Amino acid sequence: MLPVCTNNTYSCKERKLALHDAMDILGGKWKVNILLQLLHYGSLRFKDLQENLAGITPKVLTKDLQELEMNLLVTRTVNKTKPVTVSYTLTAHAHSMWDVINGILEFGILHRKVIKEQ
Repeated sequence: MLPVCTNNTYSCKERKLALHDAMDILGGKWKVNILLQLLHYGSLRFKDLQENLAGITPKVLTKDLQELEMNLLVTRTVNKTKPVTVSYTLTAHAHSMWDVINGILEFGILHRKVIKEQ
């Protein structure tokens, strides 16, 4: 594996900033879990997301969804139902993160295995 700063296209500073941006976007307890739920189900209403993410508060879910939407990873759609419902889906840009999320998932599986063996 190459060091973070070995690349002819981007400077070391640019690569470090990009890593910081990615960690900021995915950081926190719930964002990756929200993305995984939407990846699995396709589209979910707020209440469904809250039920699928046991322990998340409405305030935190709202904040994380707003940040994911601001970062162009989630689309918020207001449905013309009575009462009005809101659903969330992943953007095409979010789907490009699957390899990253899957890598984190695989690391988590391996890490649990290593810890259990200790």
